[in-house]
Amino acid sequence: EVQLVESGGGLVQPGGSLRLSCAVSGFTSEDYAIAWFHQAPGKEREGISCFRNTDGLTHVVDSVKGRFTISSDNAGKTVHLQMNNVSLEDTGDYYCAGDLAFFLCTEAPNWHLSYDHWGQGTRVTVSS
Repeated sequence: EVQLVESGGGLVQPGGSLRLSCAVSGFTSEDYAIAWFHQAPGKEREGISCFRNTDGLTHVVDSVKGRFTISSDNAGKTVHLQMNNVSLEDTGDYYCAGDLAFFLCTEAPNWHLSYDHWGQGTRVTVSS
């Protein structure tokens, strides 16, 4: 059974930093994709970054590029989202998603395609 468990959310001041982590387990292959999604209050969930364990490819959407980075350690079993210089608009729930369809993560991913497995989410509140 695939399990994705997010951690690291919390309260952070504007301009501050936070690192979210996704603990990945249960995939039957080393070829999988992990993505981070953000759902702001009252808005739809949107994909912001992905990591392809097959070859280490990463992608960050333009709206957070330069502030957010995605990385992995523990042979892809932990995927981090480093959030720097956060703003009020970064408030919301952050979800980790994964799929054996590793091609979901590309240099220009189609965020309308769905991931099979989801974590429970972790909440980030940016407030002074």
